Amino acid sequence: MSCSADAVKDKLLWNVKKEVKQIMEEAVTRKFVHEDSSHIIALCGVVEACLLHMLKRRAAGFLRSDKVAALFTKVGKTCAIAGDVCRKVQELQQQVESRKNQPNGQEPLKRQGSTTSKTPVLTPQAIRHIWVRTALIEKVLDKIVQYIVDNCSKYYEKEALLADPVCGPILASLLVGPCALEYTKLKTADHYWTDPSADELVQRHRIHGAHGRQDSPSKRPALGIRKRHSSGSTSEDRFAASAREYVESLHQNSRTHLLYGKNNVLVQPKDDLEAIPGYLSLHQSADSLTLKWTPNQLMNGTLGDSELEKSVYWDYALIVPLSQIVCIHCHQQPESRWTLVLVSQDGTQRPPLHFPQGGHLLAFLSCLENGLLPRGQLEPPLWCQQGKGKVFPKLRKRNSNKSVDLEEMPAEDTSTDYVFRIIYPGHKHDNNTSEMLEMQGFGANLLSWQLEHCSQGSSCISCSMGSSPYDIPSCCTCIHDRTPLKMLCESMKRQIISRAFYGWLAHCRHLSTVRTHLSALVNHSIVPPDRPACAAAGLTKELWSKYQKDRKNYKELELLRRVYYGGVQHEIRKEVWPFLLGHYKFGMAKKEMDQVDADIALRYQKVMAEWKACELIVKQREKESHSATLAKFSSGSSIDSHVQRLIHRDSTISNDVFISVDEADPGEQEPGGQEEPALTAPPAAAEFDSPDSGLPSSRNYSVASGALSSIDDGQGGSFEDEEGSAEGARPGPRARPGQLPPQGSGPEEQPRSQLGSQDCLLDVASVCAASYTIELLDTVALNLHRIDKDVQRCDRNYWYFTAENLEKLRNVMCSYVWEHLEVGYVQGMCDLLAPLMVILDNDQLAYSCFSHLMKRMSQNFPNGGAMDTHFANMRSLIQILDSELFELMHQNGDYTHFYFCYRWFLLDFKRELLYEDVFTVWEVIWAAKHISSEHFVLFIALALVEVYREIIRDNNMDFTDIIKFFNEMAEHHDAAEILRIARDLVYKVQTLIENK
Repeated sequence: MSCSADAVKDKLLWNVKKEVKQIMEEAVTRKFVHEDSSHIIALCGVVEACLLHMLKRRAAGFLRSDKVAALFTKVGKTCAIAGDVCRKVQELQQQVESRKNQPNGQEPLKRQGSTTSKTPVLTPQAIRHIWVRTALIEKVLDKIVQYIVDNCSKYYEKEALLADPVCGPILASLLVGPCALEYTKLKTADHYWTDPSADELVQRHRIHGAHGRQDSPSKRPALGIRKRHSSGSTSEDRFAASAREYVESLHQNSRTHLLYGKNNVLVQPKDDLEAIPGYLSLHQSADSLTLKWTPNQLMNGTLGDSELEKSVYWDYALIVPLSQIVCIHCHQQPESRWTLVLVSQDGTQRPPLHFPQGGHLLAFLSCLENGLLPRGQLEPPLWCQQGKGKVFPKLRKRNSNKSVDLEEMPAEDTSTDYVFRIIYPGHKHDNNTSEMLEMQGFGANLLSWQLEHCSQGSSCISCSMGSSPYDIPSCCTCIHDRTPLKMLCESMKRQIISRAFYGWLAHCRHLSTVRTHLSALVNHSIVPPDRPACAAAGLTKELWSKYQKDRKNYKELELLRRVYYGGVQHEIRKEVWPFLLGHYKFGMAKKEMDQVDADIALRYQKVMAEWKACELIVKQREKESHSATLAKFSSGSSIDSHVQRLIHRDSTISNDVFISVDEADPGEQEPGGQEEPALTAPPAAAEFDSPDSGLPSSRNYSVASGALSSIDDGQGGSFEDEEGSAEGARPGPRARPGQLPPQGSGPEEQPRSQLGSQDCLLDVASVCAASYTIELLDTVALNLHRIDKDVQRCDRNYWYFTAENLEKLRNVMCSYVWEHLEVGYVQGMCDLLAPLMVILDNDQLAYSCFSHLMKRMSQNFPNGGAMDTHFANMRSLIQILDSELFELMHQNGDYTHFYFCYRWFLLDFKRELLYEDVFTVWEVIWAAKHISSEHFVLFIALALVEVYREIIRDNNMDFTDIIKFFNEMAEHHDAAEILRIARDLVYKVQTLIENK
């Protein structure tokens, strides 16, 4: 019961931390927070959930429908600040009620008479959270919550969040930041919808992304659904609300006027589908005219919210801005049904619209013509006939023998076709269109509103006899001057050939650039996924058992190909990963593998004994230094220079780049279960090594050996400080940790059974203290301190990391750092080791695999130079594979430096994906080195950007926006889709290099 109650408290606090982070980021990026911001509503919602957690019934009073109001009212009787908030909320509620009761005609008159007492306009969400929202805007919410925490026994049960001695003050402290912000009522053009969360942006894209595929490929308009509700609600509710909002926008509203609406207009979205009935509507806004067609299945309300979200009919809906349309073709079918086809500026045709029988098409064209005025018009215009209203224009058929035009009306039983153009008089585009039609051989008479009958051929018999449009007889009188037309054709011919040539030249230069800059990023040999067999299933348990039975004859490349295209089955990862990381070699016999394991076990035990012996001395020195510091403080003297240097080193290296709001406070971690006490230091933010951190990179150490595997850190005891012996050690060449001390015999000569006594430990420590330099001890102390802090919070929410397994992780990390003291521990190394510990569940095997992994990953840390290379390669890749997105990134603040990918490359996307997805992505990266690319991480990063390219483009994201977006999308990515896109990008580069 207590575990579930603690989990509820942790979840409530986590929600508050998340929303506080969101609102503080908005304040930093936008320099202000609007009162109607969705982040305010979301924060109020999670704070209310905390306030209502296990609230006493008597504290709710008689207002059972609004317990928050009852709580504030009761607190207001004894807290003056809460009392002021109660009075302000009551005033706001009265004003809102009076606004509802006012007739619509009296409100403008009242506003004209009084400009000082404007009634506030509150959204439904703001009214719902009016108590907490008012306290927040008045900047007293933190004080009220603190007062409730101090007097929690009056209002809450003992197990409540606010009655908790730890969680309650944390909640009050979290609200100090939001209460210090400035909230503005200034209305900007975008204050309602410029701060959506990442989930909301993805849901918007899913709604209107399919609609965009129906539009012109050169200009793809967005659906434009603007959401104004809380980002703290679930994603399903946001999706359903957006879908309903889109359907409601099809009707008359305050932003757009509905000019025409007709149901049961048929559209055939695909050739293999039957025509689907839907609702056709024509909407006019201040500066645009839009045609929409929505299937009846999305309009009749028969689908639930979950079904509406997943409906395939979203793919068939049409949204067509009339500004992109140049021609409208109207075709009358034999059964008196009309079909309308819209033609875009680039020549693409939209799916035909089939109108029911009757005058519906004529009514639509009439509404369209009125909507185009005064800026545009139809050509030819519709005729106005007395008694009938708008009618189709008469056709003029030209007689070949006479120069007189005969006006005829088509018979009722004949099919008639019309072509209308949408023109905007005075625009340059219309003049160019007219000239183009004239150049194509149409007479000037045709450019007026008269139309040729579509079923008729050429009106000139001599022209129609020619086999080519350019072979015009001299006796032809339909075009008197053919010279301009011939010159036009010659000019067009030269331009076409010139463009083709320069296009081919640009393509050749493009391929040259690809070969020069990208040829080193991929393997030149392409390994297909379907030969010799399909590898989509990955490396299965059955296939692995076949390999184990026949190691010599099974090809290594085939195993790696299956891992690259399908991953590894989870049950065999513990056996496969050592091969992928290089601990074992493919084809090794069982005896050879056992020998490798034995060698690694000996090495691991030796290294661990070395650093544990050094750790005993480090802890004793810190204990004595701490005592000396306290003694000098008590005597009034200054701090010892050595201690001062230690404090300075440990306090100046801090760069909290990985801490997120979902991480709990370090003080919440249970210290039990560990034998080694953490080094004395305040629980500050995570430390990050930087090149200028002051750590020694190449120093001469005289280091003691000792296979002290039986020494435990808890047996420290008391040691005598031997500073003089450390400084008097003989200088010599740089010795690796593990070198024997020059005096006496090493501890490994003694049986392990004789090292258990306290006297023996004292003797060994004395020998080791005489062998280590002060510089080495300082470096080890600093690294151990960093490791202890990071191990305690490493994936603490994952089931595997109990106190025992955290101890194993610490031992492996300390052993690796002991062997690489010139680099030391850098924050992020524990993140790389943790998945290996989960899968292998063997500290010795994890130590070996982690050492192999760090051969590549260590170059990404500040002491290496691979990160700058990654950024440069990313620029080259996206510049060639997606130049449009590259230009957008360059224009919106120029974040083509790709610094937002830093964490991706540093941790191999470990923080971006779920734990189960991390396993798959990592093993694909390891196999890609042999199959497709040694730099496969670049293509995964580019795939992450490409997955959300439409969202980035439609929202014009700058550097701050894209960092915020990907931070919020962490652990929400579709890993399988990202890997598929990454493989496709690799294949695309490979084919470009091969010039296929």
